[in-house]
Amino acid sequence: MPKFTFKRKIYAKMLEWKSESKGRTALLIEGARRIGKSTIVEEFAQREYETYILIDFNKASEEVKSLFDDLMDLDFIFLRLQAIFHKSLKSRNSVIIFDEVQKCPNARQAIKYLVADGRYDYIETGSLISIKKNTESITIPSEEDRLQMYPMDFEEFRWAMNDDVTIPTLSKFFERKLPLGAAFRTTMRGLRLYALVGGMPQAVVEYLETNDLRKVDAIKRKIIKLYTEDFLKLDPSGNMSKLFESIPAQLSRGANRYVTSSIIGKVGKVSENSLLQQLEDSKTVNVCYHCDDPNVGMALTQNQERFKLFVCDTGLFVTLAFWDKNFTENVIYERMLSDKLSANLGYVYENLVAQMLTAKGDKLFYHTWAQDEKHNYEIDFILSRGKKICPIEVKSSGYRTHASLDAFCKKFSERIQDRYLIYTKDLGHNEQVQHIPTCFTMFI
Repeated sequence: MPKFTFKRKIYAKMLEWKSESKGRTALLIEGARRIGKSTIVEEFAQREYETYILIDFNKASEEVKSLFDDLMDLDFIFLRLQAIFHKSLKSRNSVIIFDEVQKCPNARQAIKYLVADGRYDYIETGSLISIKKNTESITIPSEEDRLQMYPMDFEEFRWAMNDDVTIPTLSKFFERKLPLGAAFRTTMRGLRLYALVGGMPQAVVEYLETNDLRKVDAIKRKIIKLYTEDFLKLDPSGNMSKLFESIPAQLSRGANRYVTSSIIGKVGKVSENSLLQQLEDSKTVNVCYHCDDPNVGMALTQNQERFKLFVCDTGLFVTLAFWDKNFTENVIYERMLSDKLSANLGYVYENLVAQMLTAKGDKLFYHTWAQDEKHNYEIDFILSRGKKICPIEVKSSGYRTHASLDAFCKKFSERIQDRYLIYTKDLGHNEQVQHIPTCFTMFI
């Protein structure tokens, strides 16, 4: 186990699975690489079971992998696993972990029979994109519950900073619609630090150990290189990598959609859609689709050809934005720390809001329409709440103007529940629009 073990929200969901499943299903935890899947699973196994066996299929021997080629004798398989890993398995009080299960398709396929046997619990981890790629020829087990894991959210980041007070306090202020007052500057400074460090556990550990953002940036560069290496394995043409690496540039243009042809040329709709689907499955990006007719069922009018891409972790986004520069030339660090981020770097906050909404379980949609021949209105995000929708406009500054929000609410007045302007000042509101600081995003 690593030196730092961070409290993660997915742990409670894993407890719920264990209690409700009672061995009738396996648990598959999906998510991007380096977000802490393996760590949280091993911590769960240590705490919640008498014994466990962890099979890391990145490192497993051929002897271990070959055990799942023939499932006729499960007793033999369990005996061999106990002998190889020097662990004793206890009926209904042990768990077997298949880490990076996509590396051994036969082990994934074996889940159906292992679960039916009923003696032990099973938890799998993997990246959805690799799982799809490596398990095309096998029968996917239906005896499997899935949980999506994300980089550390703002509350988990505060927990890592040994702070379990800030977020519950913010929640109370939000519920009562009260400004933060004296606590505002400190809270926003903490949020800006979160945006710079990000929610990748390795980056958070580096920050805690060194308090050096240069070293944190180096860790994030290693993670990005790992992602691009994965992309090249899946798409040797390099187009997938280019789409990922160009996210900051595309957002900085202020265009109302991601223009893929400007990055990879015209590759055809089938290839373009395949690349986008693979990126989305990798969970390294959060995709925000254009909703042509904003209503409760926004997925019904989701436009597959109009979308924006955000990096799954804003800390990685900050590093990616200045990929070709030295750390000292990345002005985002200095300007965010001093709360002097210029308007042309405001896309950092847009990525942060996208990440915070995704982490709380919201699907991302946006909407644009013509203002006149040369200009468009745009709503950055639209959330579905009950039978109504909530439009959101994001500002990287304290400006309270919201022409797009006003026009949208006039156009779709019958569909609106709440309307939000997310910006970098303290809570404020008029008769219709709630002006909330970025740190309140997690509560809407």
